[in-house]
Amino acid sequence: MIRVKLGGRTSIRRMQIGLLSVFMILFTVTGFSQNRKQKGNQTKNTPVFTQVEYSGNDQVYNDNPLEADEFYNPILQGCYPDPAITRKGDDYFLVSSSFAMFPGVPIFHSNDLVNWTQVGHVLDRTSQLKVHDTGISAGVYAPAIKYNPNNDTFYMITTQFAGDFGNIVVKTNDPFKGWSDPIKLKFNGIDPSMFFDEDGKAYVVHNDAPDQGKELYNGHRVIKIWDYDVENDQVIAGSDKIIVDGGVDLSKKPIWIEAPHIYKKNGKYYLMCAEGGTGGWHSEVIFISDNPRGPYKPAPSNPILTQRHFPKDRPNKVDWAGHADIVEGPDGKYYGVFLAIRPNEKDRVNTGRETFILPVDWSGEFPVFENGLVPMEPKLKMPEGVENKTGQNGYFPNGNFTFTEDFTSEKLDYRWIGLRGPREEFISTTKKGLQIQPFEVNIKEVKPTSTLFHRQQHKNFSFETTLDYTPASEKDLAGLVALQNEHSNYVFGITQKGEEYYLLLERNEKPRRSRQVESKIVASTVIDVENPVHLKVQANGDNYEFSYSTNGTDFVNLGGTVSGDILSTNVAGGFTGCLLGLYATSANDAQPE
Repeated sequence: MIRVKLGGRTSIRRMQIGLLSVFMILFTVTGFSQNRKQKGNQTKNTPVFTQVEYSGNDQVYNDNPLEADEFYNPILQGCYPDPAITRKGDDYFLVSSSFAMFPGVPIFHSNDLVNWTQVGHVLDRTSQLKVHDTGISAGVYAPAIKYNPNNDTFYMITTQFAGDFGNIVVKTNDPFKGWSDPIKLKFNGIDPSMFFDEDGKAYVVHNDAPDQGKELYNGHRVIKIWDYDVENDQVIAGSDKIIVDGGVDLSKKPIWIEAPHIYKKNGKYYLMCAEGGTGGWHSEVIFISDNPRGPYKPAPSNPILTQRHFPKDRPNKVDWAGHADIVEGPDGKYYGVFLAIRPNEKDRVNTGRETFILPVDWSGEFPVFENGLVPMEPKLKMPEGVENKTGQNGYFPNGNFTFTEDFTSEKLDYRWIGLRGPREEFISTTKKGLQIQPFEVNIKEVKPTSTLFHRQQHKNFSFETTLDYTPASEKDLAGLVALQNEHSNYVFGITQKGEEYYLLLERNEKPRRSRQVESKIVASTVIDVENPVHLKVQANGDNYEFSYSTNGTDFVNLGGTVSGDILSTNVAGGFTGCLLGLYATSANDAQPE
């Protein structure tokens, strides 16, 4: 309702003008709303997707049912890498990297470290996130989230490799209500984090290259610290200092010291970092000092978390553990979140780097991740007094689960994401379902794409939708996409050739040392589009299959079984996991054979 309050001396003429303005506003809003709802009825060549179902069924969860006091690890399945966590009272907030996904930096809330609700994204508008012209594995890296009790403010600091941003910080007094526009910070390097001391002083720590001319080997990096001016939200010029050179032991040529966090306990300062690179040699190490600016001394028993020493063929393998952050839990114990991967039977990483959690034993001088130096198990004991509600009442699911979406809710579920641009620029809801207005961009281009994505969260899964669509030309295509990046993906869509409509399966890949994406039509078939078509992609480990149905029950495979190799980071490179998308384009270049 629009309320109009008129002053006692307002003239009739001003009243008329004011009321006319109100009517114009009402007409415009109503007209826009009706136009938005009617878009799907204007032309058949605008695709409408209905009833999406994602279902995961991994054997590890079937073999390891939960007891009443247990929960599954990872806590966030699929591509949720580089986790960071903070606490204010009984509220915990967790963020992860999002690269060129839009919106960016998913943020989760919990009161118990077991049951998590996604409350949005930290970077949810174009003034904060400028990834429109960057590859999927650029963009936003390694966010850190910190609560400053001295001014009751939350800070999210990160590196944005896009939009001329570099290192940035955003702020809020309430993470449920959105974040400020970015403040550009005047330092180089990556993986920044903040520390707020009890005396009111603040600091930024981050990874950087050694001073010019002092890089001793490939992967040689340093950790720097800066004093931070809280009033002006900027590092203090000239205050930078190297506090770790290389890693725990420079003589052993440690690589990629990064993702630093500072903690204070019993009057001592602890610097925790990842070391070894975010791959098979990944680990977490710890240092101690009497001063936040150092000097820092490494613990004698580093690393405090790693999975690098175990047989490659171990069952239910968890690997690449590191990039951690620590917080005190509701039971008074410490817990650490970190990234790790669960490769498939061919040791390929299709689900990406996921968010795990372990209790941390800090009863001695240094913290150590409990069972973080032995092969990890798929489930954990919950903190005392916690009830497992995952997958219920809005809490994020884990283990095996089914997620269904009919696009009838007023707000789109936060797990749906775009790539390089806002979802709202190409989606709208109709009485039939979700309508995607195709961009004149295909999935191989480094531009915002008219695709709505859901993460692959299991090795064994199915992803199915119903598509009502009649392409108008060979340039039109709509359907599903399974994507690791812009040059490594499968397209499964309906297009036109001559007077016929076809369903095709296209494989796009970029061979090593090649600058060109090679596209191959795996299979195609003439299809009747008079009625909606059901499309499905499913995987059993590395084996992917694409199928369709014209009656909703009998599915026909197209292209046989294809390899998920190009959907893994091992083959495609980068830092993300496989994304499953509802895709439409008016710049199609794939033609059935």
